[in-house]
Amino acid sequence: MGVLLCSDPPGASLADLIGKYGMQLQHVADGNPVPGSHFGDPEAGLIGGALLVRSDTPLHSAFHETCHYICMDDERRQHLHTDAGGGYDEENGVCYLQILLADHLPGFGRERMFKDMDEWGYSFRLGSSKAWFEEDAEDAREWLIQHHLIDKHDKTTWKLRK
Repeated sequence: MGVLLCSDPPGASLADLIGKYGMQLQHVADGNPVPGSHFGDPEAGLIGGALLVRSDTPLHSAFHETCHYICMDDERRQHLHTDAGGGYDEENGVCYLQILLADHLPGFGRERMFKDMDEWGYSFRLGSSKAWFEEDAEDAREWLIQHHLIDKHDKTTWKLRK
């Protein structure tokens, strides 16, 4: 079955979702390189406030890069081009937030995000993204709360990290 792509039906609402964070979705023509892609095609790219995707970009990749944009501080966001940077705690926060945000895209949701993350090869100590999220991600959750990106009930605040 494979992972969901940005061209699949849930991907049609991606622009509205990332727009809540002041980002713009830019589509790249099939066959062209994805500008700003840290991992190379078909992975999503970041340049400033633009999320760049092709039709074959995995939806989870678009979410991951979006969450990097949300989780980085203002200074890095101002100079963002390709490499989001950030440390271990921020990376964990990115993974946690992408799972939460999946529930805000009709037709996607966290269960599908877990499946796609696992199929793509995200690695977690407990063997799966779902096990990590449910049993081993308290530090990521606390990091997101500390930076006012989610509240204590795991609800997104729709704010960027300052």
